Amino acid sequence: MQPGDYRLSNAMSPVEILEKMASGVSDARKFVVPEGYSIYQLAELLEKQGLFGSKEFLAVCKDKQLLQHFDIGAKSVEGYLFPGTYLIGFHLDVRGLVMEMVREFRHRITSLQGQLDKAGLSLHQVVTLASMVEKEAVVPEEKPLIASVFRNRLKIGMPLQSDPTAIYGVRAFGGTVTKQDLRRESPYNTYRVRGLPPGPIGNPGIDAIKAVLQPARTDYLYFVARKDGTHQFSRTLQEHNQGVRQFLRKKQKQ
Repeated sequence: MQPGDYRLSNAMSPVEILEKMASGVSDARKFVVPEGYSIYQLAELLEKQGLFGSKEFLAVCKDKQLLQHFDIGAKSVEGYLFPGTYLIGFHLDVRGLVMEMVREFRHRITSLQGQLDKAGLSLHQVVTLASMVEKEAVVPEEKPLIASVFRNRLKIGMPLQSDPTAIYGVRAFGGTVTKQDLRRESPYNTYRVRGLPPGPIGNPGIDAIKAVLQPARTDYLYFVARKDGTHQFSRTLQEHNQGVRQFLRKKQKQ
């Protein structure tokens, strides 16, 4: 017999039951946490797949006892749910799922402890920056470059002005942010507040975290999206404005 979760019925013969339990093919449901998804997006996904209610999941994500248990000094586990595939068996409740995701994050981050000690940033700050990098990047290879822009801006006290922060908790980031969004009063909106937002805006993967810990060595301060998913990086506002005219206006016409 193989350990696992098996869905059996009275219509099955003893032989069929034995064969199923010997096969090791579990009936546990798979749940995939995409890189960059926020707790709000994950709540919707869980509900759509009929696994757990969105309100129930969000309540657990913000549970003070759970946050204290994992020593997370924030209002939720946002940023600490590691992206990947999780098996939800019959015994696993929503609290157990959240705890499993956080444990996986802790396990993965252990190997980066040496880099974290040298980063000059707290773990919470690293995860916050990584969540922004994850939301901005489309091409994985650009994550260290985007991280370098944010870290360069932080060094000189320049606002981060990251579009995804302006709509955190309001809707999913689809690449289109309006002027009204940028004016929204929110502690997460880096167009309205200087420095880092109070916490992550999503759950970054390990590559985004590594990019923040070891960003590319550049003097870039700006980037603008091209139509192919990549970005143009610039050192000066003049270069950046040229890129905006070239790519954003062309996109608007299309």
